[in-house]
This record gives sequence, structure tokens and C-alpha cells, in this order.
Amino acid sequence: MPRVPSGDPSFIHTLNGTSSITLAPVNQPSQVLDGFWEKAKIGGESFVGRPLKLDDADEHLTRLRGWGFNMLRFPVTWESLEHEGPGKYDHDFMDYTIEILRKCKAHGFKVYLNPHQDIWSRFSGGSGAPYWTLAACGFNPSAFSATQAAIIHCEYPTPASRNPAEMPAMIWSTNYGRLVSQTMFALFFGGSTFAPKCIIDGVNIQEYLQTHFANAFAKLAERVAAAGDLLDEVVIGWDSMNEPAEGLISWDDLNVYPQQQGTTLKKGTVPSPAQSFRLGMGQVQTLDNYSFGSMGPKRDGSVTIDPNGVKAWSDPSTEPGNIHPRWGWRRDPEWTLGKCIWALHNVWDVESGYVLQPDYFAHVPGTQEPVHFLRGFFLPQFTLYLKAIRAHHPQAIAFVQPPVFAQPPPIPEELLQGRACYSTHYYDGLTLITRHWNWFNADALGLIRGKYATQIQALRIGERAIRSSFQTQLGYLKADATQLGALPPTGPARYPTIIGEIGIPFDMDAKRSYGYTDGGKYKSDYSRQERALDASLNAADGANCLSWTVWTYCSDNSHPWGDGWNMEDLSLWCSDDLRAGEAERVPALSIPSKISMGSLAPAKASIFTISTLPTDSSPYASSSIEECEPVEHEPASLLSFLTNGARAVRSFCRPWPIAVVGTPTNIQFDISKATFHLTLKVNAEDIPVGDDDDDDLVSGKTGLCKHSSLPTEIFLPLVHFASDACLGKALGSKAQLDDSMDAGQEGNSRSTSGTSTPGAYGSSTLTLSVTSQTALSPVIFKDDWYDIAVTASEGRVKLLASEQKLLWFYTVPTDEDKEDKELTIEVRRSSGAIKATALGLGYTGENRARDGCAGWLEEAGLLGEGWCPEGCSIM
Repeated sequence: MPRVPSGDPSFIHTLNGTSSITLAPVNQPSQVLDGFWEKAKIGGESFVGRPLKLDDADEHLTRLRGWGFNMLRFPVTWESLEHEGPGKYDHDFMDYTIEILRKCKAHGFKVYLNPHQDIWSRFSGGSGAPYWTLAACGFNPSAFSATQAAIIHCEYPTPASRNPAEMPAMIWSTNYGRLVSQTMFALFFGGSTFAPKCIIDGVNIQEYLQTHFANAFAKLAERVAAAGDLLDEVVIGWDSMNEPAEGLISWDDLNVYPQQQGTTLKKGTVPSPAQSFRLGMGQVQTLDNYSFGSMGPKRDGSVTIDPNGVKAWSDPSTEPGNIHPRWGWRRDPEWTLGKCIWALHNVWDVESGYVLQPDYFAHVPGTQEPVHFLRGFFLPQFTLYLKAIRAHHPQAIAFVQPPVFAQPPPIPEELLQGRACYSTHYYDGLTLITRHWNWFNADALGLIRGKYATQIQALRIGERAIRSSFQTQLGYLKADATQLGALPPTGPARYPTIIGEIGIPFDMDAKRSYGYTDGGKYKSDYSRQERALDASLNAADGANCLSWTVWTYCSDNSHPWGDGWNMEDLSLWCSDDLRAGEAERVPALSIPSKISMGSLAPAKASIFTISTLPTDSSPYASSSIEECEPVEHEPASLLSFLTNGARAVRSFCRPWPIAVVGTPTNIQFDISKATFHLTLKVNAEDIPVGDDDDDDLVSGKTGLCKHSSLPTEIFLPLVHFASDACLGKALGSKAQLDDSMDAGQEGNSRSTSGTSTPGAYGSSTLTLSVTSQTALSPVIFKDDWYDIAVTASEGRVKLLASEQKLLWFYTVPTDEDKEDKELTIEVRRSSGAIKATALGLGYTGENRARDGCAGWLEEAGLLGEGWCPEGCSIM
């Protein structure tokens, strides 16, 4: 039976998941040149086997479920659906996707599908669109590297002297500032406005591209719907295009690359659009070169690029009679191949290289009306796409994702229809680019949005300040959700927010965690990554109370090549990190049938609230709960499995409120103390609802249940709360306490009426009543599974050890109670936090303080013996 959130529907109770790499076919990671162009030109190859091989799916989904994830963001590229040509769909891949979705269902996951892209396409240095879309726009992709129209991994740095292993971190993202990406996004979103001569098959290139994009994903939605058991049961919604870009739209001066802080990275060569135009036509250009240091990008000389006459544009001979011999489209005679389309529209002159209309994209052509990308171009495309999806999935939740760090435009409620979620992205950019967890950082989002006059004002020094800044930035993003449903910005959001991507690189510090440095001293030591990822995910906690989908889980990640895409290495798991002798230990998890995650069906209380998803469970009784099926594993084997191959597992395998009766107002988790704290508010609107024909309904109270004791469910990972007995069996070692904890602190327990010593109970059998008299007295659960102390402000608790789940029952106020009631619960490991070594994580135990501020000061010769105490809180 679903729970109903209170009047503030800004929190989704069940979204906490991961993404999987699906950006290239199984045998074509981005570093492999063999077959790259040849296969593309004849229709590409199937993506069957992405994101997971069917035979391996159960192992990986079991691991993800055991880590506490209950929802998956499922990337699917346009190329994977329509690589064979315009309107030619890969039904085998769609059917394979359905089989993977059924696996997700069997493991208890919900899914939202994501039309994924970066830099438009694999063939322009990223992922997403099919090869033929580039040819349709008049490009010759095989010339992209020579003209620096795009940087392509398998040809880096040049096709003649390839060394893809040396591709610098995040250099791929500079493609957003190069010819192909800037042109393709300008055509996709604004071709009718800015390129009226680009007519293909009788329609403007904008309509041609947008229609094919929408139809491809609509075809997938149609096929998933026809499967009969997936829509709304598993697939609850669809993301908008991943990280869409403006391209050239809104560019003020084509002769100049903006100097202010933006979202496009300056690293390596940085061409202005005018320089990109000239390079694309084979002309020599001298470009500014940038390096990225501790204070961000800095100009570092110049580099001359000579394409030797090679053009990024297709020769007219490739389309005899204006018809493409392979793809079949007919190009309008006014669209002359072999010439830059922006020269074709008199934006610049090829012969002189002179830009005739430097502000062409800043105004609607022929007028002085300023261009508004989000309202005028992004919103119409999103509308077309969403309507195509909902033709086959009427109840689909629309996950709305504007360009990175941009506030979405006001989106009318008539389009969203009570079914939406804001799915913005957030990354710690400094760590992502430098591949190092620094002792300083910056409020990057605040800087981009003009909250500071200078960069120095955005600087944050010390871990405490950095963590606070991250949390503040996610607060900015959460506030943007008022645009969904077009509400006033000062009021509460109608729809919830999820951080659609968040994560950190694991190949930090020259891959020292892989044993590549210091004689292998730090092999398997992910302590720095743990601190970086914990800081990012902690940003979603506090008063933000945000859910997130961490990027990424890549089943074929490797130390040499990372995720197999542009040298990115963000996977939470890697087979190269498996401990010897444990690779085959895959326990079977118990998937609950009586207790489940919940859903996002519309709440009966209001068409604008999002409640939990319908389940097969029966209502919770007032004093007991039906047990799940017997488990098939021991806690020790489960813990061993969940830590084996995992990287920085303590940072992402976190305690989390899975489903809440009420509205969370504050979430706190301290890794170093293994302490979780949840504060929530509850009122009469949170009384559970059921179907009108439910026998348990209260007479005369439509939707009200007689037994209003549904619990709040909290995921409690063994990684943080396992007992010493479980640890010893899992890894053959004795659990150790964190040096910062006092093992004797739990000897006395607080109580409203004095001090008492609690009893210890078995985790699988006890249902604890917490009365008002003993509301602050912790009760310890201790057995082969857990060693925890639970302190609740009121109610009763039950621990379902095999599901790593705590149930918290409490009284919901009646209609007569007008004010919200605030409740709190704290869970901590009663014998202190588990040390990383006790989990077999391979951490070296190096001094945290010396790794941060003190280490830097020592290197600078500014710190003497004893200046920084061992307990220094600054990194």
C-alpha cells in the first residue's frame, strides 16, 4: 500500500541508483580505431550486450541491489536504436533491452530511461547520434581530426601518430567548443531559424533530426509497452536528452571565445567559432592553447593547426544528383555540399575568412530580437519528444534535464500533467579535471551564475568549507525545480529533484590506487576517492534531502582503459580490483515480495504530488509484519561479495531513507563515526491511502486506512553496520574500531527518565517498542549480522537483516492535529566505526592531516613540527 508524502512533494523517497555505460558497441571501446569508420559508413553495428551481457546481468544487479540501489538510470543512445539508417530500427537491440529490463524487475529495480549523448555522437568524440546524422548535415566525419572539428579518442592526438592512452583527462569535453558539436546542436535545436537553406527530404534539417530522434525513442517505448509487464511496473519514466548543448545559439561574437567562466572546458587548443569555420574549410589557423592548473584554465601560448587543405565538409560527388547512395535522402539544390553551411548562409566569407555577421546567433535573423535558447529552442524540442513518448507510455514521468548548470525554462503544467521530476546533473569539476582531491575548491555553480565578482570570492579552503559549498550548490539546483509547472520562484516546488548524474574519477593521482606509482604501495587504497565521493554525495544530504543516480557502474571497466570511453574512469566497480579467490562468490539476495520500494503513481490527495509506487505488498499490521522469503546466504558471504571489486564502497553504499511516511527535512551521515541521523515532519496528510474498494478503509474516510502504521524504511548497509562476528567470517579478520571512536561510549544510554543500560537483541527477530518514556534510550541489535544502536524520538523499530533494512513505525497525527510533528531517528554502530582494513579495502592508513593542508604547507616549507594537530579537520 502506498505512502503519501505531505504537502511538500519535493522529495522522491525511492530514487537512489546508478547508471551503466552503454555508449559504444561491446567490441568498439573509444580507443579502438580498427573498424571504427568502416563499420559506421555501412550502418554500424549492434549494441546488443549493453549495458550488461545477459548471462552476467544477475551478478551485477545483485551487487547493485546489495549496495542499496533501488532504481537505475538506464542510458540508451540514439545510435543503438537507428544506426542502420534513417527509419531503420534495431529491433534485436530493443528486444535485448526488454530482457535486461525484465532482469531489473526480477531484482526489484525501478528504471528511468535516458536518451544519452555527449558531444552529439561517437563520431564527433562522444556518444549518442548515429553516424548518418553527421552526413545528413553535410559533414565528412573522417576529416574531423585533421581540422580539429572534433577530438576523437581513437585518433588522438592525430591519425598519423596515435597514442590514445595519453589522451588528457576531460579533453573530450572541449569538443563542445569545436565546429561539429557547435554546428550539430545549432541545427538540431535551431536549424529552421538559423539555417533555412538546409532542406533534406523536403523539410528543414531541424525537423528532420528532431523527428528521427523522437521517433526512435518512441519506437523503443512502443516495444517496451508491447512487452506487457514493464511500463510503470519497472520503467516509470523517461529522461530528456542527456546534457543538451546550445551549440552556436546565443553566441554574442563569433570572433571571440568568451572569457568569463562557462561550462565548456578550456584545455588544449581553444578556437573561436570563426577559427573553427576556417579550419573546417581547410585553412591554417593559430589557436590559443590553455592548460588547467590549480586555479583553473590559463592561457599557455598558441598552437598552429594546418589541415593541409582537408575539409570537414563532404564533397558534392558523394551525393550524385543530390541523393545519397547509401542513406537515400534527397538534398535540396540550394544546400551546396563542400561548403561550410554558415558561409552558405552569409555568416562568413570563405575566401577572405572575414566574419560578415558576428552576432548572427545572438538575435533572431533579420531582427534585433534577442535569442532565448531555453524558451525558444529547448522547450519546443522537449515538448515534441515527450509527446512522442507518452503516445505509448501515457503515465511516464518526465525527467527534465536542461543544459549543464542552466536553470530550466518555465515548463507549463499542461505538458507535465502531474508527472515530472527535475533531473539536473552535478560534478565536482576540479576533482574531475585534475584527478586529485584538493585541499581547496570553488563554488563553481555560483561563479557561473554570477554570484561572485571575482574567482577568489568563490574559493573554498578546507574540507569542511568544501563540503558546505557542495551542499549549497545542490541547494541552488533544487531551487530550480520551481520552473517545472511554471510556479513562482519564491514558492515551493511542485515537483521533486534528483541529481541525475554525480560521481568522481577513480584514476586519481596518476592511478596510484592501481599500484602504478610508489612501487605499488597504494594499490587498492581508495581513501582519497572515498573522501571525494563522500563529499559529493553528502551534498545531497542535510536540508537538501535529494536523491541521486551516481555515474557510473561499468561491468567491463579496467585499470588501463577505465570505462572504455574517452579515458573516463568513474565506475564504482572494477574486475581488476577483485580480491584473489573471491571472484566466484556471488550470494543470492532475498528480493522482498512483502516489503518494497514504493512507486511514483499520482497521490490521491493531489494531482501534483508524487507518492510511492504501487506494490504487491499487503498492508502492514499494527504490531507485526509478514516475513520475506528465506534467504539463501549468510551475512559474511554477502559482505564479502559487496566489498569485492568495489571502489570507495563506504562512500556510496550509504544508509538512506528508502520510503518515508512524512517528509524528510534533514539527513546526516558521518562515515568516520558510522552514524546516521534522519529528521522528518509528519502530519494528517501522511495517513496512508488505499484503493476505494479496499476492505481496510476507514468508513466515511475515502482513502484512509484502518491500520495507519506503515513504516518508514531505512537502508542500513552491512558495509557500515556489520557486527564483529560478520566481519571476522567475511574476511578472516577481527573488526577494528576507528581510532577516533571510543569503544566504551555505548556503555550508558540516554533516557528521558534517567540512565539505563539497554539489552542486546537478535536482528532478525526483535520488534522493539519505543514508548514516550524511553524515547531517547538506544536499543542495541547485535548478532551475526548487525551491531547497531537505534535511538528514535518515538514509535517502534524492526530490523530486517537479510534486506539490510530498518523499519520505523510511529503514529501519524489525526485531522485534529494542525501542526506538523517532527520526529528523529539515529542509527550508529554500537561498537564504533569499522576501519577500512577490517573490510579488506587495502587502505594504507596514512595520516589524513598530512595528506591535506599540512602536507601542502610542509612541501611549501611553511609548516614546522607540531604545527598541525593529528585531528586537523582541514583535509
